[in-house]
Amino acid sequence: MPVKVYKPTSAGRRGMTGHSFEEITKSKPERSLTEAIRKRGGRNNQGKVTVRHRGGGHKRRYRVIDFRRNKFDCKARVTAIEYDPNRSARIALLQYEDGEKRYIIAPLGVKVGDLIGNGTMATLRPGNALEIRDIPVGTEIHNIELLPGKGGQLVRSAGVSAQLLAKEGSYAQVRLPSGEVRMIHERCMATIGQVGNVEHGNVKLGKAGRSRWMGWRPTVRGTAQDPRSHPHGGGEGRSGIGMPGPKTPWGKPALGKKTRTNRRTARFIIRRRGKGR
Repeated sequence: MPVKVYKPTSAGRRGMTGHSFEEITKSKPERSLTEAIRKRGGRNNQGKVTVRHRGGGHKRRYRVIDFRRNKFDCKARVTAIEYDPNRSARIALLQYEDGEKRYIIAPLGVKVGDLIGNGTMATLRPGNALEIRDIPVGTEIHNIELLPGKGGQLVRSAGVSAQLLAKEGSYAQVRLPSGEVRMIHERCMATIGQVGNVEHGNVKLGKAGRSRWMGWRPTVRGTAQDPRSHPHGGGEGRSGIGMPGPKTPWGKPALGKKTRTNRRTARFIIRRRGKGR
């Protein structure tokens, strides 16, 4: 999908790019597969801000996506490729042979009219979902489960894919887009192919208002604040942060500090992501 470049008719338009939406075949979603989204503006049930820089944004409805891919008794046909305001990837509307409709993340190369299958009814084609034990080593996959039957949790963003590296016993080694190599159980489901909308990362918003449409509020630098509001604040003029390393607004290390604390699943990670990979 090519990126659309706007003419510099104003300061906001200069340097702005956007999606061409050439692959979109249907403008309105399937109403039965949507749910209402109640906005909270980053606030909890007490009204306190627990996530900063959130609020506003365009009104949207949530599209219910079939991450489990657990309908094994019949095949489905792709009836539409749609835009989803809640994610970077496009979504594909499937209609199964028994009439049921479901949304899935649209893989690269899947078009209207293609047949999609799950489990034993699936072949090695983009969009089909199989258990990892039935997928050959070296295949590109996405929408990967971490626990059998829980639904895909990994590799769901636009343009990404993981690679199946090896199989040993009841586990397989999968290289994720971050470079991390992780062991995943062979009974977990995964979808063949790469996620579509590969040019998403090349789009430039171009103006602050476009971030506000997506619900992102402005971010103020710590050095521009007063010392009571941020550890970097205070000082005369444009001064440095005045400490060995950058801190969060709550005084915790901001860069380079490892935050992973899940010891239960640490044994499944063979090689961690980052510069040392």
